[in-house]
Amino acid sequence: MPIWNPWHGCRKISPGCANCYVYRRDESIGKDASVVAKTKDFALPLAKTRNGGYKLTADRGVVYACMTSDFFLDIADEWRAECWDMIRLRSDLHFHIITKRIDRFGKCAPPDWGEGWDNVTVCSTCEDADRTNYRLPILLGLPIKHREVICEPMLGEIDMSEYLQTGLIEHVTCGGESGNNARPLDFAWVKELRRQCVRSAVPFTFKQTGAVFIKDGRTYHLERSLQMPQAKKSGYSYTPATGCADAIRYTLPRREELFSRLSRSDFRSRFHLSDKDRQYAAEKGIDTIRAHAADFVKTRLSPENPANDGRQTPMRGHPVFIAQHAAACCCRGCLEKWHNIPSGKILTPDEQAYIVDVLMSWIENEMKR
Repeated sequence: MPIWNPWHGCRKISPGCANCYVYRRDESIGKDASVVAKTKDFALPLAKTRNGGYKLTADRGVVYACMTSDFFLDIADEWRAECWDMIRLRSDLHFHIITKRIDRFGKCAPPDWGEGWDNVTVCSTCEDADRTNYRLPILLGLPIKHREVICEPMLGEIDMSEYLQTGLIEHVTCGGESGNNARPLDFAWVKELRRQCVRSAVPFTFKQTGAVFIKDGRTYHLERSLQMPQAKKSGYSYTPATGCADAIRYTLPRREELFSRLSRSDFRSRFHLSDKDRQYAAEKGIDTIRAHAADFVKTRLSPENPANDGRQTPMRGHPVFIAQHAAACCCRGCLEKWHNIPSGKILTPDEQAYIVDVLMSWIENEMKR
């Protein structure tokens, strides 16, 4: 992964900057990271080897620009045009630009940008809900061929569903914060953002846990060397239609504990079979109702990315529909939250059978009331 830093140093502008790794690193060597200056690698895309070929070649992968600054930093305005010239000339390379200043893009784009360049990906950072709702509308409204989003450090739960549904975002990455003063990353935030990506078939990368990681209410403090491996080990990165989610390890809840939790939920506990539902179930018989449940689970829940996920189960019209809401088996998000079954995977026959058993247990208990 080649890195091209045409200038070094930056100015903090948002919550994600508070514990900036560049500032931490520079401070450790007695350097002021707020001082911005061109580097010796300014012209790296044009640098050549002794044999006359370019040092940076396409086979080395994507070129990440300005990793110790921001490409759209106002202090660098006088240097940026020359960088655009190099990017234009090296159309054989793909350049990846991560920025917290997407709102300056319009002022900083080259005059011949047009509808965007094929060899440039622009990635906006979105560390929290506020910055997401400010920056992503700007990102989506700009003429850019390749758009990505990175939530790192992720500082809270983020809902970018409406932005993902546009189909204009090609990839989402999230991760925690490193360093002695790191703010925590809750795995629940990661899973929720991943679910949003799954629903829109957008690739997702869980890059690192950060130094302070919360999982199932427990807080873990991880050394830097473990933060990326632990994120990878979780299996929660996602690429559509690859079966990658099959590797995620999870444990189904005990039936008694599940129903106890459901009974304490104001939303779940309000569902009951109506007299009409009871009559229908009695007339059809429990075996027929189970067959209906199996069919609904197979067709509406089992695909990797079910159509209209989150809204595919009606609130009335069949005893099984009522049971699905009462037992939190109505969509893939609820299956993950209540039953630990990860989103983004095709449900196995055993998983489908488990869900049907849960639904039928609830229905049979209702029929006895």
